[in-house]
Amino acid sequence: MPGIQLIQPNTKFAFMPRRVVFFIFSAFLIATSLVLYMTRDLNYGIDFNGGIMIEVQTPEPADLSDMRATLGSLGLGDVNLQDFGSPNDILIRIQQQDGGDKAQQVAVTAVKEALGKGVKYRRTEFVGPKVSKELLRDGFYAVFAAMSAMLIYIWLRFEWQFGVCAVVAVLHDVISTIGIFSLLALEFNLSTVAAVLTIAGYSINDTVVVFDRVRENLRRYKTMPLSELFNQSINETLSRTIMTSSTTLIALIA
Repeated sequence: MPGIQLIQPNTKFAFMPRRVVFFIFSAFLIATSLVLYMTRDLNYGIDFNGGIMIEVQTPEPADLSDMRATLGSLGLGDVNLQDFGSPNDILIRIQQQDGGDKAQQVAVTAVKEALGKGVKYRRTEFVGPKVSKELLRDGFYAVFAAMSAMLIYIWLRFEWQFGVCAVVAVLHDVISTIGIFSLLALEFNLSTVAAVLTIAGYSINDTVVVFDRVRENLRRYKTMPLSELFNQSINETLSRTIMTSSTTLIALIA
């Protein structure tokens, strides 16, 4: 039984003739992302800045907007709320308070008084500045180690030229993602690092598939111009790329 084909096998989209436009757009995207990172930096979350994390369970599904307004009026600075697992389970993140451990305890007491009775407190943690700096450092180390491992893998499986191109492609995706986080001031925390590594994983996975088809076509069409061969290889793997990206997107939406 033939597999699903979203793109017809003989489709010939002209990717390579427009490569200069794509290169310019990608270069602009990377340059803009780097400028945003250097001028605005990232909105580091409590994982990297330090602060208080309180996990609570409410008797009824929580109204996050109402709870956010209640806690925001306490004057504790940056307060983030998110539900996980069920609408009754809420994770509260509060920025680190000035004044040492005593100030953190005062903040926790203020939160408990504001939320009132009936709320169960499952977990209360304090993330200090030293720990947060170590987490930030380890997060960047994780991304660097992943990139290095991918380079070595592609180098061994194909050739070093393929490895360099694969890392450039992955860096493009990672830097662009960081640029979006900087532009929109989205919170950057350990979960974000995991998401960046996931993006790198999917990027390198699709790159390997295209490179594998390029290698097959290099053996099959020895006299075909490289530009035409690359274009054909991309078209032949396009259906698989779209299906993989689509199913991943469906999971993310869920």
